[in-house]
Amino acid sequence: MHYILLALREPLHGYAMMQKIEEMSEGNVRIAAGTMYGAIENLLKYDWIAPVDTVESRRKVYQTTPAGLEILAAEQQRLQRILALYKGVDENDQI
Repeated sequence: MHYILLALREPLHGYAMMQKIEEMSEGNVRIAAGTMYGAIENLLKYDWIAPVDTVESRRKVYQTTPAGLEILAAEQQRLQRILALYKGVDENDQI
C-alpha cells in the first residue's frame, strides 16, 4: 500500500500505477492487478486515496488524499528513525 500511496501523489489509472511502482522500485516490486485493486479498495475505505474525475478517459484515476499524504509523512518519519539506528554501523558488521 505504501508504494501505491507514493505513486498516487499524481493522478494515475491502474495500469499506469503498476508501471510507476515498478519504476520507483527499480523493478523489485511488481504488483499484480488483483492485489492492486484489493489494496485500492482498502485505501479508498480509509480515505487515503480518492477517485479523480477525468473527462478524457473511461479508466478510473486515483490520487492520494491529504489524509494519505499525512500517512506517508508519518511513515517517512518512522523509517528515518529506523535508519538513524544504523548510523555508525559499518555495512560489513553483523547486525
